Amino acid sequence: MTHTAEARHHGTLVAAPVNADRIMLINPDRVVYAGLLGVTSTRKLGALTLYVSLGKPLRICVEEGAWRSDELAVVPPYTPHRILTDDRVIGVLMIEPESIHAGSLPRFLQTGPAQDDRVGVLARIRESFFRLMRGDIRASKATADIDHLFFGRALERRNLDRRIASVVDKVRNAPCDQFPAEACSQLAGLSFSRFLHLFKSEVGVTFRCFRAWKRARSFLAYVKLQNLTDVALKIGYPDSTHFSHSIRNVYGLTPKDICAGSRRLAIVSHARGY
Repeated sequence: MTHTAEARHHGTLVAAPVNADRIMLINPDRVVYAGLLGVTSTRKLGALTLYVSLGKPLRICVEEGAWRSDELAVVPPYTPHRILTDDRVIGVLMIEPESIHAGSLPRFLQTGPAQDDRVGVLARIRESFFRLMRGDIRASKATADIDHLFFGRALERRNLDRRIASVVDKVRNAPCDQFPAEACSQLAGLSFSRFLHLFKSEVGVTFRCFRAWKRARSFLAYVKLQNLTDVALKIGYPDSTHFSHSIRNVYGLTPKDICAGSRRLAIVSHARGY
């Protein structure tokens, strides 16, 4: 396959662009990103996020803690943090928490890599990013393929209450749509108050927070578009001001800065925001 600035396909597997030094795979469960980081302010991603340096050590500050230098960092969902790198490109893997059974995760995703397996973990994950960027393998947006590439196995899925799962799937699969909590409680067959309580108990965050994260996350599929007013409306924000404020709060960068840094990014995604 010849070099292309963007690769989109509706099938499971698509060939990776040759020499795509910046690439993103995105589906409702995972985001794999090798690209520019930029100078970010505090960010608060709704995913379990793994950062890996692809050269020089990165620097990270989680919540209000001290800055530390590392080559591999794991940040829990919805945790404020700042991250810096002197490298041209950084590797980022985002895992949606409702898609995994937390207790069955590889140890390093739960507590950070221990000294006895740190070198092996770092080498595997770093090489997985390099293989994607070199085009050595076919880039897949399938969750199982991504998990096997980075972890050597598919991560065990989480079992949610079926009533909450129906709402979670609806929001995940169409994150740009409007989903009032009242309508979702009816879909789940629960009273409004019972729905909100059970949702937070099952998912770990409020329905409002979950929905806001999914909408901000859906922006990643549109970073190649330059008309940000159209993008804001397309993904469900009422106006460009609200859109810009929300995106900056999540990613630590404005939509304009994110789009500017994505011009050479190859994207493997599909319709409806993923």
